[in-house]
Amino acid sequence: MRALSRKWPPLLVLSPLLEEESQLRFTRKMLALSTAVLSFAAGAVVAAAPVANAVPATIPLTFKNNSGRGDQIHIYTLGTLLSTGQQGWSDAGGTFHPWPAGGNPPTPAPDASFAGPANGQSLTFRIPKMSGRIYFSYGRKLVFRLTTGGLVQPAVQNPTDPNADILFNWTEYTLNDSGLWINSTQVDMFSAPYAVGVKRADGSVPTTGRLKPGGYNGFFNALRGQPGGWANLIRTRSDGTVLRALSPSHGLGVGLLPANTMNDYVNRVWQKYSTSTLTVTPFSNQPNVKYYGRVSGGVMNFTNGAGAVVTSFRKPDSDSVFGCHKLLDAPNDQVRGPISRTLCAGYNRSTLLTNPNQPDTGSGGFYQDVVTNHYSRKIHAQMADGKAYGFAFDDVGAHESLVHDGNPQQAYITLDPFN
Repeated sequence: MRALSRKWPPLLVLSPLLEEESQLRFTRKMLALSTAVLSFAAGAVVAAAPVANAVPATIPLTFKNNSGRGDQIHIYTLGTLLSTGQQGWSDAGGTFHPWPAGGNPPTPAPDASFAGPANGQSLTFRIPKMSGRIYFSYGRKLVFRLTTGGLVQPAVQNPTDPNADILFNWTEYTLNDSGLWINSTQVDMFSAPYAVGVKRADGSVPTTGRLKPGGYNGFFNALRGQPGGWANLIRTRSDGTVLRALSPSHGLGVGLLPANTMNDYVNRVWQKYSTSTLTVTPFSNQPNVKYYGRVSGGVMNFTNGAGAVVTSFRKPDSDSVFGCHKLLDAPNDQVRGPISRTLCAGYNRSTLLTNPNQPDTGSGGFYQDVVTNHYSRKIHAQMADGKAYGFAFDDVGAHESLVHDGNPQQAYITLDPFN
């Protein structure tokens, strides 16, 4: 079957600051789905063809508040309705509402929020067949606006964004005739802790995204202790509330992390593969599809089994590595995209020097170099199951915090304690 990249179509417009980079970062880390096929970035999984109408138009989602905080929770279900391609929002009953036309400058969006449960309580609402995000904020409602191109989302890297001092987070999901995919994410930031789950027909409920006991504070303490400017990624409100840690890609974009953070590692990789070969097997279900990389004339050329050059990469800078974009662009094709995703994972996990056969099959050798994505490393170290979305293609090798079921009975989001 045809393998697809882990990339959704662009759903929403982002805040103007770094809008293009943020949109790419959002779309690159999402799922790509067809009616018959799901393929992870490593080419790992193929889903069976769906049974017509097997999944209802909406399913229940139980939102549990175990945060230990007394703030009012505000919930938003935003995205693209799969049956029509319309962008909009869903109310608590699962009814979809298209966004009205926006303006230039942006105009206020309708209040799409509904009240979440108090601490220790649960609320069940319905989610429609849609690809999008479920936002939740603590204490204050989020500010959304509409442009002529669609919804303006919060841009966590922008200190002047109207949502910059609000504690919030989001999960991502797709519900379609092939089932439910729902994941936690730290691609843009690490913030308010939560876990996701799905109830299967047999009653089992696989979950992911949960931190270890003490993991929330453990992550921030570890980031504060990491030399090289990594502590600068932490954003704190004037009242002392720790709001989030920005991803290194966002941190680079606003000058919080040195632009040369990954240069030493990239240079060593470049030197190694000027005299040896990097073998990439991007699809685990197609082990005979291999590409061979060598650096020559300032570029890394990849050839197929016949020796023909299929794609080439210039030496990536730190932003390209952390964002898995720009010089590591990953189009939705069958050659460059899968190779680029594999390279992105190898650079962020710092495994390209220790293993010339990529991707790695296990996580034991991840993040061992002194130059690595310490943000992602420290997130994974605090996760109960070791899985997270620390960067856009953290799903290479199935190390992402995702749950899926083809016949979902119910979805779950659980707000977890902060300490």
